[in-house]
Amino acid sequence: MNLNNFQNLKVKSNNVGNEMYQLMEELFPICRSITGNGVRTTLEILKKEISLEVHEIPTGTKVFDWTIPKEWNIDDAYIIDPNGKKIIDFKKSNLHVVNYSIPINQKISLSKLKKHIHTIPQKPDWIPYVTSYYSENWGFCMTHNEFLNLKEGEYHVVIKSKLEPGSLTYGEFLIPGKSTDEILLTCYVCHPSMCNDNLSGIVLLTMIAKYIKNFENNYSIRFLFIPETIGSIAWLKNNEHNLSRIKHGLVATCIGDKGNFTYKKSRKGNTELDITVEKILKKSKKDYRIMDFFPYGSDERQFCSPGFNLPIGSLLRSVYGSKDFSEYHTSADNLNFMDKNNLLESFLMYISIILELEINFHNNQQERNQQERNQQERNQQERNQKYLNLNPKCEPQLGKRGIYHQLGGQADRLDYRDIELAIFWILNLSDGENSLNEISKKSGIHIEKIKTGVEMLITTKLIKKNESYCD
Repeated sequence: MNLNNFQNLKVKSNNVGNEMYQLMEELFPICRSITGNGVRTTLEILKKEISLEVHEIPTGTKVFDWTIPKEWNIDDAYIIDPNGKKIIDFKKSNLHVVNYSIPINQKISLSKLKKHIHTIPQKPDWIPYVTSYYSENWGFCMTHNEFLNLKEGEYHVVIKSKLEPGSLTYGEFLIPGKSTDEILLTCYVCHPSMCNDNLSGIVLLTMIAKYIKNFENNYSIRFLFIPETIGSIAWLKNNEHNLSRIKHGLVATCIGDKGNFTYKKSRKGNTELDITVEKILKKSKKDYRIMDFFPYGSDERQFCSPGFNLPIGSLLRSVYGSKDFSEYHTSADNLNFMDKNNLLESFLMYISIILELEINFHNNQQERNQQERNQQERNQQERNQKYLNLNPKCEPQLGKRGIYHQLGGQADRLDYRDIELAIFWILNLSDGENSLNEISKKSGIHIEKIKTGVEMLITTKLIKKNESYCD
């Protein structure tokens, strides 16, 4: 990506905030989880914008210390009160059901029902988001006010779900660059109807990929749409052999609200990415917050685990679970909580960071090229260097200097034999007239072995540079 690409993108981006919001509206009703058709439906919608490659990992697959769980799907769920009234309806809000609930169809007492109901007493009008991924259970979520209005009697509880062998699904999209070095941008696709956490991350990365996919980038840019935790663990397991290509990465979450930008550093804390993000935030002239890494949160904790320690941070707005984001994991994290202008601002902030990394890549490449040229010049100077034999009258006794003894008994090793021969050639031709290149050419011995012999002879003070020689 170059500066012209970026400037043109800024001009064309006025409608991006609207596009992100419209995509969010389309995705909002879908009941997503760490597995299941909700994720597949979501990825199919994203495929209208970018050419996602969809992966399936079968139930039971071992991924480090974890195992891919059974696949969960749900069609309907509801509670009918003693008067025959449907008081909880999954089709009105998919947050009403504990995610990964096993199927049930029973009539039970209120006392038994209450053991399976979750509320937020301090937020009595909000429905909580609750999961039970790795222990088979069932439950409902409702507002605390609804809970307080429940009357004694028999309740009919129905959850039409399936928990059975299947697979974990995730999406991946790669924009190839001039280099195989990568920027990794990742978000999670496992939450049901909540916007900031994390439809905002999904629509943000989708639009970034959509708008830069045809740019000529130095870095390859990889986008991941994965279930949180288990998805990143599975991806890391399947791509462990290629992780060295990841030079920078950001986890996109909670990026659509009105809060100020917050950057959570990588575990290393001083990577090029950490420095770049802070630079761009400072340049924006807006309030922001920098946080050191901590081992909880989103998928950065997997990417930054000690065994990988990748240079990956997380750029968000209001921090999950903080007092600034009380809507977190509740029904209040809805479309009304989103702001189109801030979605656009987040889009441009991420683009600015990518651009800066691209500029750094170019500058670093120039520096690397110069270093390589300098090294080549040094090598050439070294090869052109001429030496003087300090003991030119007959051969010096190598044994007492540890050279011959060091090589003795190794005649069957061709490399040692070559160095031994190189020493004799160097001593004979170090008359101030022959360069290392010339000694190598005359002897037929590789220049690197000639250089090894020179180092040994200099150490034992048998030769020295011809100081009168100037390249």
